[in-house]
Amino acid sequence: MPLKKKLTDFLDETEVKYVTMIHSKAYTAQEVAASCHIPGRMFAKTVILKANGEYIMAVLPATHKINLDLLRQVSHSKEVELATEEEFESLFPKSEIGAMPPFGNLYNLKTYVDSTLAKDEDICFNAMTHSEVIKMRYDDFERLVKPIVGTFSEHI
Repeated sequence: MPLKKKLTDFLDETEVKYVTMIHSKAYTAQEVAASCHIPGRMFAKTVILKANGEYIMAVLPATHKINLDLLRQVSHSKEVELATEEEFESLFPKSEIGAMPPFGNLYNLKTYVDSTLAKDEDICFNAMTHSEVIKMRYDDFERLVKPIVGTFSEHI
């Protein structure tokens, strides 16, 4: 059974329209975006952090990097730090590490989305593997995930 089944089952249950794309293995968000001919600003990368000791998910464009000070403000946290793969891999048992989809709600994680992603009609992201991508409408994504939207990234 493909790893993405949990995600596509969720999307199908909510009757959201989406497209899946298969590509050769790629590990960075910018490589995946290029492989699928998707503008980097539309490709969402998922980063796991700890805010006041709790795991959170930050979602930002492939063309950006997190500004921890801004995320600290957006999340109203005293401490925000990147989590290591060893720390969070058990949170995503059905996903390849580094290919987690931006659906923190499926993993009981508070999800923060950088406001630059909300500017495009569509959003694209890893579908739990390093060779599959899902494209869907951003407004459907926001409706399903109910993320906290704020500005916490900088263009690379």
